[in-house]
Amino acid sequence: MTQPLPMVAESLQGLYGPEARLCPCANEKLTLVFSQTRAFDLVELEQLLEAVGWSRRPVRRVRKALTNSLLKVGLWRHDPRVPRLIGFARCTGDGVFEATVWDVAVHPIYQGGGLGRQMMDYVLDALREMGTERVSLFADPGVVSFYQRQGWELEPQQHRCGFWYSS
Repeated sequence: MTQPLPMVAESLQGLYGPEARLCPCANEKLTLVFSQTRAFDLVELEQLLEAVGWSRRPVRRVRKALTNSLLKVGLWRHDPRVPRLIGFARCTGDGVFEATVWDVAVHPIYQGGGLGRQMMDYVLDALREMGTERVSLFADPGVVSFYQRQGWELEPQQHRCGFWYSS
């Protein structure tokens, strides 16, 4: 089980929601926050996904995918005036037996400091709190090793899919 992330201050809960958690980072001048309830600006989300090299998706389909997702997590660089989305993940599933992680992204400027790992820990903790027993994910071949280093069991061909089991 992962170490719980610190709760956000009560003053930040109105902006990020009651389940929000601080995301520790090396730069003490930054305040980073995970949130499941802060609404996404779809243009900002599209810019994040383009920054990590994904192709553009129609906004109406993205909106529908978000609506039908079991869990949506944003990683926000806190600014009292305009928080910026720097990370994202979403999951589909029944929230009891099975969930699948999709669309994990951390802006390239913020990669390499452990934020992706912390995002996955936050996602798995949230799914665990729902009682989810098994989680699968689909990842591009270039990032499979990222998940493998975190203990995900890879499918036999070790190309795109990994599995996590609740203990």
